[in-house]
Amino acid sequence: MTQPTIVFDLDGTLIDTAPDLLASLNHCLLCEDMNPVEAAELRRYVGMGARVMIQRAFAAGQRDLDEETLSRMMEVFLDHYTTGMPGTSAPYPGLLATLDRLEDAGYAFAICTNKLERLSVSLVEKLEIAHRFRAVCGADTFAFRKPDPRHLLETIAKAGGVPSRSIMVGDSRTDIDTAKAAGIPVVAVDFGYTDRHVREFEPSHIISHYDELSLDLVERLLDAAAS
Repeated sequence: MTQPTIVFDLDGTLIDTAPDLLASLNHCLLCEDMNPVEAAELRRYVGMGARVMIQRAFAAGQRDLDEETLSRMMEVFLDHYTTGMPGTSAPYPGLLATLDRLEDAGYAFAICTNKLERLSVSLVEKLEIAHRFRAVCGADTFAFRKPDPRHLLETIAKAGGVPSRSIMVGDSRTDIDTAKAAGIPVVAVDFGYTDRHVREFEPSHIISHYDELSLDLVERLLDAAAS
C-alpha cells in the first residue's frame, strides 16, 4: 500500500518567517521612499508570495506599480531575503516532535508553497529539516500554483504519494481552497498568516498547536475521505 502523505504549506504553517519577510518587504518600500509596513499588519500582505506582497503594499500606499518597477522590487526583495536567510525564521512549536511521531507511524511529508522553490529549499536546508520532506514544490516548480489544485496534486505525486491517502496542512484560504478543489482533507493552523480566521473557510479541522496534529486525527481524516 502507498505510504500516506502529509503536505504542508511553508510560511505561516511549518515555519514562522514573518519577521524576515517583513524586513525584506520594508527594505523594498524604503528604497521607494514608502512608509514601512507595521508588524501587526503583516497578515494583510502574505500568503501568495513576495510578488503579491509587494503589490499589496503598493496598493495600500496608493502608489502605482508598473511591471518594470515590480520586477526591480522583486530583485531587491529576493536579494535582501536570500542574503539574510534563515534570519530569525524557525519551525513552529511542537512541529519537529510531531513529524517524528508521524514518521514513526509510517507517514511521508512534502511541502507545497507559493514561495519560490529555490528559496523554499534553501530555507529548509539552512534550518536542517530538508531531509524530512520527499518533495519541496514552490510557486515556480510547475506551470501553475496554489490555489490551482494541480500544484498540490503534482506535489503529492512527486513525493510518491496518492491523493486518496494524503492530507494538506495550511494556514490560509489559499491552502484550504486548494485542498478542497483537489478533494483532499485539510487541517488549518490558526497561528499563521491570514487576516481572517481560518474557520471562515471551513477546513476539515483546525489546530492551534502541532501537538494537536495527532496520528488519531490524521487517520480519522483519511478514513472519512475514503468513506
